[in-house]
Amino acid sequence: MNLDFDVDPLFSWYVVLLAFSGIALLVIGAVNVGGLKAGWRVLNVLVGLGFAGYAYYLAFVFEGGTYAIFFKAFILPVLLIINAVKAAVTRSQAPAAPAAPPYQPNAQYPPQGAPYPQGGQYPQPSPYQAAPAAPYQAAAPAAPYQPPAPPQS
Repeated sequence: MNLDFDVDPLFSWYVVLLAFSGIALLVIGAVNVGGLKAGWRVLNVLVGLGFAGYAYYLAFVFEGGTYAIFFKAFILPVLLIINAVKAAVTRSQAPAAPAAPPYQPNAQYPPQGAPYPQGGQYPQPSPYQAAPAAPYQAAAPAAPYQPPAPPQS
């Protein structure tokens, strides 16, 4: 393992931060902590895999030599984590969906075209209750088919 905080603390902390960022983004994308949309979740997982994979490479595979540390790369995980927290906060502050009115199977409604009652209101129909069907009216029967008369010469 290449982590040695006594010999090269900057490299070791860089690998730890890469691993932490990668795991955090994987969790946020996989568990959908903040109610993120699918595109943001996929982006979190892809960036998380990249960061965690690079941390694994540096910690266990890297044989030494030169390497570059890009602290600017940590801007993206910070922005993605802020986006997830913002989505969670707005989701928790959103008003709850209104409850459906109770089902009233035997509710009495006035006939269509009746005047409004004095001082009272009609009960509200349930959105789940079907409207009464119109009475069936058969179409007038068609005249039977009659072939045309042959032409007379």
